[in-house]
Amino acid sequence: QERLVESGGDWVQPGGSLRLSCAASGISVTTKSMAWYRQGPGKQRELVAVITSVGSTIYADSVKGRITISRDRAKNTVYLQMNSLKPEDTAVYLCNEGVTILGTYKPSDYWGQGTQVTVSS
Repeated sequence: QERLVESGGDWVQPGGSLRLSCAASGISVTTKSMAWYRQGPGKQRELVAVITSVGSTIYADSVKGRITISRDRAKNTVYLQMNSLKPEDTAVYLCNEGVTILGTYKPSDYWGQGTQVTVSS
């Protein structure tokens, strides 16, 4: 049975860094496209970053240059390294597995429970 478990969220000051993890079971993070979404307070869920099965990456314009998605085959885990964090990055971050078709990510119904990131001084 597929399961995604996120961790690593925390409170951090503006300009700080965090690394989020998404541990997967029941699927392989290297045979699927994997993505991170976030949902801030009062906001819609938005796509943050994608890593495809062949290792290509896609980023939202709002995080380009600050956030890096990666994966570890041996640990079957996807990571989100976030640097230069801003208050507007405050959100629950969720992991998802899906497919990427012609450069567009299509999410599945499999979501983790999310991990809270709070950026404030």
